[in-house]
Amino acid sequence: MTTASRLRDPSLAHRFVASDGAALHVAESGPADSAVTLVLVHGWTQDHRTWDFVLPHLDPGVRVLRYDLRGHGGSAPARPGSASIARLADDLAELIADRVPNGPLVLAGHSMGGMTLMVLAERHPSLVASRLAGAAFVATSSGDMDRLTLGFPGLVGRGVTRFEPRLARLLAGLRSDTLRLRPGMVRSGSRRLVFGDRPGRAQVDSVVEQLLCSHPASAGLFLAAIASHRGVGGLGALCDVPSVVLAGEKDRLCPLSHAKVIADELPHAEFVRYPGAGHMLPQERPYEVARQISALVRTAAPR
Repeated sequence: MTTASRLRDPSLAHRFVASDGAALHVAESGPADSAVTLVLVHGWTQDHRTWDFVLPHLDPGVRVLRYDLRGHGGSAPARPGSASIARLADDLAELIADRVPNGPLVLAGHSMGGMTLMVLAERHPSLVASRLAGAAFVATSSGDMDRLTLGFPGLVGRGVTRFEPRLARLLAGLRSDTLRLRPGMVRSGSRRLVFGDRPGRAQVDSVVEQLLCSHPASAGLFLAAIASHRGVGGLGALCDVPSVVLAGEKDRLCPLSHAKVIADELPHAEFVRYPGAGHMLPQERPYEVARQISALVRTAAPR
């Protein structure tokens, strides 16, 4: 489908159908003739609104493509067998081929979105070699998520590790379209689990609203996929790509040590740590995240 066709029918601009038939919600901003296109990929149980606080701090002259991963936000639930990081990487490659067939790309991924970038590099190396001009890994991990302790030591930490697969199976077995949880309870849990020091009410509310829009069974299946994620192989294909690795020092979900593994695999990447910040860097440190991404975009622009 051509860009002109989508402009004549605005509803088409917000919908992309992957090769297996899954319909994904897409949000675009900025000029279509921008020299560089920035694609922002969100994380688990979130959607394209993850980047709402970052977007105002980006250069308005840059085309920005955001979308909801399958099973999240306004996209279709993950079909049987499709809740994998590999499928997310293929979705991203197909979306790029359809919406951004030419020109340099900068990709930024938060959490599971960063994992998607790693697997994209492994599964679509020619795309990375020919098009990718910058990559930002925001509060993400290349593996060992099946050993997650949420920062708790000893017996409690081991209990967390054992509980996560059970949570994944519980969610995967749900048949409702949304998570039927009290927003107040989710807000309190999110504030403690995924944020660092003194998060703003609007930032916490944004995370909660997105979580409650995610598809429960898809969330469970993707939680299992995250636990088995091993992305070091993909990082090898990104060694020569200008990159940044951003990490909150109080991140319980993708700890600082996980971010350091990524930075060590990318010897030319800039490793930036944010004291007092947790997992939700796009909400907690939007200006700083935007500044790092914008630096990659400037480097990628043809001279």
